[in-house]
Parts: sequence; structure tokens; C-alpha cells
Amino acid sequence: MKTPFCFCLASSLLLFGCGGSSDKPGAATNASSGSPLTAPVDYLKAAGKAENTAIKTIDTTSLNQAVQLFNVDHGRNPKDLNELVETKYMAQIPPAPFGMKLVYDANSGKVTTEKQ
Repeated sequence: MKTPFCFCLASSLLLFGCGGSSDKPGAATNASSGSPLTAPVDYLKAAGKAENTAIKTIDTTSLNQAVQLFNVDHGRNPKDLNELVETKYMAQIPPAPFGMKLVYDANSGKVTTEKQ
């Protein structure tokens, strides 16, 4: 008779005692609403943000490489990004992602993006 009682007690402790609260301070929070109804919207927003980040990284990397090649060949940085097109280091200056602009520092030879 003691065995079924111990089994029931152990089972109930296992089922109810192991649940932890996720409302602890410092617990990771999800940026999305968590609703199945808004999941497609949350996904599309995250995918669009990831695409913009990837485009921004690829465009600035290719521009920085063209600036470095120009510097190696000419011994100086180009005066502006259009000089890369004029000297055929790039076919065209890639467009900046939506809401961003390309910023070129001729002294350091670095191309970055920043919000408009």
C-alpha cells in the first residue's frame, strides 16, 4: 500500500514541481508579440531587417575593397566614390539600403552607412 502512494507522490512532484517561472528578472524576453496570428508579420520584419544588414555589409565591403585597390595602384585614396567608377574600379556605385546613405571618408579611405 505504501508503494502506490509513493509512486503517486513522486509523479505529482515530477509533474508540478519541475515547472519554473519565466517571469524572473533577467530572463530573456522575446521581441515579438508571441502570438501565432502575428508570427508571419514578425518573420517578414526580421527577414527584411536581415536582408538590409546583409546588403549593407556586402556593399560597404565591395566599396572598401575598391578603395584599397585604388590606393595600392595610385598611392592615394580616391577623392570621392565617383572616382572609382571613372577609373573603372567599379561599374557603378551600389545604391544604399532604404533609409540609409553611404558615407565616404577620403582621409581614412573607409566607406560606411548611416541613417538619413
